Amino acid sequence: MNYHDYIWDLGGTLLDNYEVSTQAFVACLENYGIKASHDDVYMKLKESTNAAIDFFIPNEESFLQEYKLFEAEYLKHPVLFEGAREILAKIVAEDGRNFLISHRNKQVLSILELTELYPYFTEVVTSNNGFARKPNPESMLYLKDKYHIEKALVIGDREIDRQAGRAAGFDTLLVDNKKSLMEIVT
Repeated sequence: MNYHDYIWDLGGTLLDNYEVSTQAFVACLENYGIKASHDDVYMKLKESTNAAIDFFIPNEESFLQEYKLFEAEYLKHPVLFEGAREILAKIVAEDGRNFLISHRNKQVLSILELTELYPYFTEVVTSNNGFARKPNPESMLYLKDKYHIEKALVIGDREIDRQAGRAAGFDTLLVDNKKSLMEIVT
C-alpha cells in the first residue's frame, strides 16, 4: 500500500446507495403523482439530491423531508460495493488508517454498524459535525490537523471528492465501481 491514511466517501464509493436512493426517490415521486424513469433519477441523484429535486419536483417544499424518510427505510438494507470490506480490513491490518467523510447525517453511523464497517474507521465525519460540504476541504483539513496526516489518498466517486482532496493537499482517486475496490486501491 502506498499510503498510511485513506479518506473515503461513503455513497457511491463504499456503499451502493445510488440504487437504493433511486428506488426511494421514484417511489416518493409516485406519491406526488409523478412518474420518472429509474435511469433519469439515478443520473440526477449522482449530481446531487438537490439537482434531482430541482429537476423532477422543484415546487414541492415537503418533498425533501418525505424523500429522506423513504430513503432511510430503504437504507436499512445497505449494499456494499465489491471489495469494500476487504480493502478497509487490509488497510487496518497493514497499520493504516481509514477515515470517512459524508454529507449525510449521523445515519451514516447506523449504516456502518449494519454493514459491520464501523470498526475499520479511525474517525467518521458527518453533516452533524458542521463542516462545509465538499468540495470545500474544511472536513479534510480538520482530519489532517487532528491526526497529523502528511500523505493521504482521498477516494470518492464524484469530482467534488477530488476537488476537496486536492485542496487539502492530498492525492485523489475517483472510482466508477466497474472494478472491485480491492483491485483499484491496491
